[in-house]
Amino acid sequence: MAAIHITDIESAINYWRQQKPSIDGYSLSPELRALAEVYGVMVFGRHSAVNEASLPDAATAAWLAWYGTTPDTPCIAICSTSQGDEVCKGCGRTFAEVQYWTEMGPAEKRATWHRITAEGSSWRFNKYAERAAEKQKAPAGA
Repeated sequence: MAAIHITDIESAINYWRQQKPSIDGYSLSPELRALAEVYGVMVFGRHSAVNEASLPDAATAAWLAWYGTTPDTPCIAICSTSQGDEVCKGCGRTFAEVQYWTEMGPAEKRATWHRITAEGSSWRFNKYAERAAEKQKAPAGA
């Protein structure tokens, strides 16, 4: 089983805070409560990740609902593993990760996302990200 990084738990908490805000300023929705309990244990124990199998059912369901709102694949349609590279220059995944992506579970996929984001060395996070930002800044018709 894969581990879920604390930043994913935080993101899921923030997602549920937006989906079901507290009406009185202190009560929590069931989804938020389930994730907050996991988060509290992680923070208290100084753990940066939690085993997917150890999550209570309610926390798993809330995390999976958040996960469903995230992009599935980091692919940017420039795959250098098809040219023989062990690590894709486009997305940063290894050949094995690209090959078995459809067989991976949500926690495994998020662990890969976390790694490639932390590394930040693939084109997804530099050349093409910069170009996309430039296009957003450009005036209409440019």
